[in-house]
Amino acid sequence: MNNETTTKGKGQQEAAPLGRFRPVQAFYHPNLKGNGAAIELELHPAHDDVDGSIMLRIANQCAVGNRNAATPTYARFDWRNSICVKLDFNDLCKMLQVLRGECESIDGDNGLYHQTARAMTKIQLRHLVDPISGYSLEIYRNAREGGNGAHGHFILTPAEATGLCEAIAGSMSVICFGIPMVVPHDTSAYEAQEREFRNASAA
Repeated sequence: MNNETTTKGKGQQEAAPLGRFRPVQAFYHPNLKGNGAAIELELHPAHDDVDGSIMLRIANQCAVGNRNAATPTYARFDWRNSICVKLDFNDLCKMLQVLRGECESIDGDNGLYHQTARAMTKIQLRHLVDPISGYSLEIYRNAREGGNGAHGHFILTPAEATGLCEAIAGSMSVICFGIPMVVPHDTSAYEAQEREFRNASAA
């Protein structure tokens, strides 16, 4: 198995979605059977009245590739038909519980459920011990009005899970409160009350 973890920006991955303007943490796990997968995580800090989140995208492998050929080719992933989910504060807290070893899976294998007008999505993260050590991430999406469902499965190695845990934990402050900035406070009402209090005390 060829495992690769990278951080990339716009234009560094030919198969990645277009229009990307921020760094992405990506994990690639292609294999010779062609049934590997890749995931991307993109941080969206809170701002104005918009809650912060991490967008997670999972894509199945669509080509094996051969690096040893006279003209090397590389594994490719089907980003065009990937599944994208928005992980909010509550979702990320439950994922951190699993990655930190506080529980073996999200809500006892019940997982997370996201409902939209078009589809129902289930997100499951659980700790693996046998046959390998790691963390299994599975995402299922079923259309509400017929159509084909979609499924993505990715296994994080223990090292990847540790790094991801630290990355999510380090992102929680901007997910909750946005990027810190100085915002002047209007203290005129407080100062007026203070003046009234002083005047009343002096009378």
